[in-house]
Amino acid sequence: MEQRHLGRTGLRVSRIGLGTLTWGRDTGEEAAAEQLKTFWEAGGTLVDTADVYGGGEAEYLLGQLVGSLVPRRDLVIATKAGSVPDPDRRFDGSRGHLLAALDDSLDRLGTDYVDLWQVHAFDPATPLEETLQALDLAVGSGRARYAGISNFSGWQLAKAATWQLAAPGTRTRLASTQMEYSLLQRGVEREVLPAALDLGVGLLPSSPLGRGVLTGKYREGTPADSRGASQSLAAFVGPYLDEAAGRIVDAVATAAQGLAVTPLQVALAWVRDRPGVVAPIVGARTSAQLGAALSVEALSLPEEICRALDDVSAPVHRYPDQDWSTL
Repeated sequence: MEQRHLGRTGLRVSRIGLGTLTWGRDTGEEAAAEQLKTFWEAGGTLVDTADVYGGGEAEYLLGQLVGSLVPRRDLVIATKAGSVPDPDRRFDGSRGHLLAALDDSLDRLGTDYVDLWQVHAFDPATPLEETLQALDLAVGSGRARYAGISNFSGWQLAKAATWQLAAPGTRTRLASTQMEYSLLQRGVEREVLPAALDLGVGLLPSSPLGRGVLTGKYREGTPADSRGASQSLAAFVGPYLDEAAGRIVDAVATAAQGLAVTPLQVALAWVRDRPGVVAPIVGARTSAQLGAALSVEALSLPEEICRALDDVSAPVHRYPDQDWSTL
């Protein structure tokens, strides 16, 4: 699998990442092992998790498999901290919480360091410089090799990245930002992606298959074994089952038919090769599903297909985020 630099850093990662959102909840140890082995054998290196996935079980499962199944040196392990199970405060970006969470993550993962440590979301109740100081302390102590953020808006990303760049050699440069990005969700193109490109921050798209909808599985209804039929995930999928999304899914299916590939491959290849994207994070229920996603490695979409998909899924740009050079 092709490797790409993570932002403007020396860290290289596979251009498809393995997501572990369901590990320890819907995905047990045997299925997780099969996925990790399939991913590693395909040349994948970037494995993304978080301290809240499965209530910590995702990190624990990954820690059990690393070393015994896949050499630690062959993986780029990324985890996140900052989300908390508190209805009154969903995110805690305080230095104390983040550093304690990192120590707990390292224990569950069974490793001395993570390759990429990410702040899971912006915390408006904590001064941003305090949150960023936690990243500096983590990297300075060797517990994290690189640092990133997740779910930051455009201005939040720009403020954080600029703060870090203001003291080069002292503060840790942000390597990445993880955001939802797909043909069904192109909101990052308004401000987040332009800021990331300008500041040298690599984009790691989550839900690159539109929460599974872009595979076309929902075109004729909701399969019984799908996330859309799951009590816990139906609300997650629901927003992408409207008429507008249907037109985009139809366009993807038409392109796939013309290229003699699957809609999954078309949708994933589109987002993988967008400017600024480093590695879409793909989550799968089975190793077979993961293998289908990894088969996109050999596919590059023709320019005319990309233009057609761009047109049918184009986000609305209005004041103040429109391109003024076109007026």
